[in-house]
Amino acid sequence: MRISGAKALVVGMARSGVAAMELLLREKADVRVADARPLSAIDGLEGKLASLNVPFLPQTPEAFQGVDLIVVSPGVPADLPDLEAARARGVPVIGEVELASFFLRGPILGVTGSNGKTTTTALIGHILKSCGIPCQVGGNIGTPPTALVDASRDEQWNVLELSSFQLETVFRFRARIGVALNVTPNHLNRHHTFENYAAAKSRLFLNQTEEDFAVLNACDDVCRGYSRTGRGRPVWFGLRSQSDGAWFDGEYLVADGTKVLAARDLSIRGLHNVENTLAAIAATRLTGASLEGIAEAARTFQGVEHRLEFVAKVRGVDFYNDSKATSVDATRKALSVFQSGLWVILGGEDKGAPYTVLREELQAKARAVLLIGAATPKIARDLSGSVTLVECGTLERAVEEAFRNASPGDTILLAPACASFDQFRSFEHRGEVFKSLVRKLELQN
Repeated sequence: MRISGAKALVVGMARSGVAAMELLLREKADVRVADARPLSAIDGLEGKLASLNVPFLPQTPEAFQGVDLIVVSPGVPADLPDLEAARARGVPVIGEVELASFFLRGPILGVTGSNGKTTTTALIGHILKSCGIPCQVGGNIGTPPTALVDASRDEQWNVLELSSFQLETVFRFRARIGVALNVTPNHLNRHHTFENYAAAKSRLFLNQTEEDFAVLNACDDVCRGYSRTGRGRPVWFGLRSQSDGAWFDGEYLVADGTKVLAARDLSIRGLHNVENTLAAIAATRLTGASLEGIAEAARTFQGVEHRLEFVAKVRGVDFYNDSKATSVDATRKALSVFQSGLWVILGGEDKGAPYTVLREELQAKARAVLLIGAATPKIARDLSGSVTLVECGTLERAVEEAFRNASPGDTILLAPACASFDQFRSFEHRGEVFKSLVRKLELQN
C-alpha cells in the first residue's frame, strides 16, 4: 500500500490516532485528522497540530471525501456510515495496528482474549526480558503499535495486547505467534452480536502461515475454533491435563510433561491467573525461552496496576482495585479469588452483556453491591433478589458507604463489570480515583 504522497485521513484523535498521524507524517503522507469532539475539547492537540501544520476537520461526511487512505483509531466503530461509504468508493480503511504492521521490524507476538490480555501480555514481556530475549511491549496495554516502529529491530519481538476493536480492522497483519486466552460476551454494544465479536478476535490468526503458531485455550470452545482460521500451527494450553502444550495438574503448571512451577509460587492470585501464566509459558517457549528462565520470571512477576491490585488495609478492611474488570466475565473471575465478606462496587458504561451470571457468586460472597454510573438500572434489574443493592451514583459515595458498614476482615472490591467512560476518562483514571479515595481514608483513620 502506497503511503508516501497519499492523502491520508486519521479518524479519532486519542493516543493511537496521534501516534498514527505522526507515523504517517514521517512516511511523507499528506495528513489531515478528524474527531467527533471539537478540537478545543482534546487536551494538547491544537498546539501539536499547529506545529505540524496538520488540518483538523469536524467528523462530518465532508471529512471523508478526497482521501486515498483512512486510518481509524480503536475507539472509532468500524461500521460507521461514513467509513462504509468510503469503502464503497474503494478507499482503503485500516486500523492503527494494520498501519504499524507495515513498518514494524521484528516478529510480532499478539495476545487477545476477553479477559487477561493485559496481565498475560505484561507477563510475556517480563519473561522475555528476564530471559535476555529482546522485546518491546505495547498495543492495548499502553504504547500504540505505531509508536513502537522507530524502536523496533529485526531481532526483537513486538509483544502486542490486541483488542477486538484493534483486530476488526486488520487485513494483512501477521503475528508470528498469536495467543487467544478466552472469548466470552463483551463489547456487544459495539459489535452487536457475540458472533461478530468472536470473528473480530479471530482475525489475529487470519494471515498466519505454516511457520507461525496459534497458542489457544483448549478449554474454550471459541478458541479451539480459531485453530481453523489460518494456517498457524496450534499450541494448546488449559486448566485440564493434555498430552502436549501447557496445562495445570491441580498443583503444578506443566509444559509437555515437565513441571515448571507450583501455582502457590505465583504472586498473582486466582485460577484465571494460572491459566494466563500457562498461556505465557506456551508462548514464550516458542521464542526460545528456557523453562528454567520462564519459571524464575513467573515467580517474580507482580501483576499489573488496576488488575486485582491490593491497595491498602484500613481499620482491618482490605481494599482491592480491579478497575480493569470492564466485562462481566472479568468481574466473575475477580469474585472467584475471594471467599466472603465482600463489598463489591459495580457499574459504569454498559457493554451489552447480562449481569445475571454474577448472581450466584454475589449471593454466596457479598455483603452488598454498591452501584455506580449509567448501568445502575440494568444491573439492579439483573441482580434483584440475589444480594443487597445500594444505589450510590458515584464512586466516592460507594467507597464511603462500603467502608462505613464494613467490618474488620471484610474486603471492598472495585470490579465494575463495565466500561468507565460515563464518569471517567479511562479504566486507569477510575482506578486512580479509587486509590486516592482509599488513601484519603487511610489518612483519616
